[in-house]
Amino acid sequence: MINVKNNFKNADEAFKYFYPYIKKYGIDFGDTKALFNIGFYLDNPLQVNITHPERNWNIDYAEAEWQWYLSGDPSVEKLGQIYGKVPPIWDKMADSERKCRSNYGWQWNRNHQIDYVVAKLKDVKDTRHAAISIYDGKEINTYAKDTPCTYAVQFTILNNKLNMAVMMRSNDLWYGFCNDQYCFVMLQKMIAERLSIELGNYYHFAHNFHLYNNKIK
Repeated sequence: MINVKNNFKNADEAFKYFYPYIKKYGIDFGDTKALFNIGFYLDNPLQVNITHPERNWNIDYAEAEWQWYLSGDPSVEKLGQIYGKVPPIWDKMADSERKCRSNYGWQWNRNHQIDYVVAKLKDVKDTRHAAISIYDGKEINTYAKDTPCTYAVQFTILNNKLNMAVMMRSNDLWYGFCNDQYCFVMLQKMIAERLSIELGNYYHFAHNFHLYNNKIK
């Protein structure tokens, strides 16, 4: 078993570590090279910028995706209205109604999960119930074109700071991690503000953490 670093200052440091690491040690798995059961902490989650020159990450797009989630509207046309166009990756995943299951905001709006988390944390500071479910086995018959990559997000108050853990079944470092970390940190920040407390750390876990082969050059 190869030792993998599990603590980083921010998402940029994590990306710069895992980009060459996956290329070197990743296992051939489908059209990717992959590492399995990878978990790590981001100590300063609000430092969201990815600065690797090859990645050329677009924070404006990440913010548009976050605003799309906030709208709770899973239609790709809504993202197009916010960003100015529908990115091809989302266009391919849209169902016959032009909706995507991976719109996390649509997922967490069901049963008012964010309100539930905030209420739980306000009522019982050391609760273990403050979790948001995204991947739902009861609706897998709707996942033909788009399967949510995230199982769940859980929140815990420690030392009067809001910590967050994201559990993913699958996470592509190049696109998925860079944009997902931004949206999840915005979620962590929003919930912390509703609780009037500071942010703690962010723990990111992916069962399959990978790079697509066309990015390994």
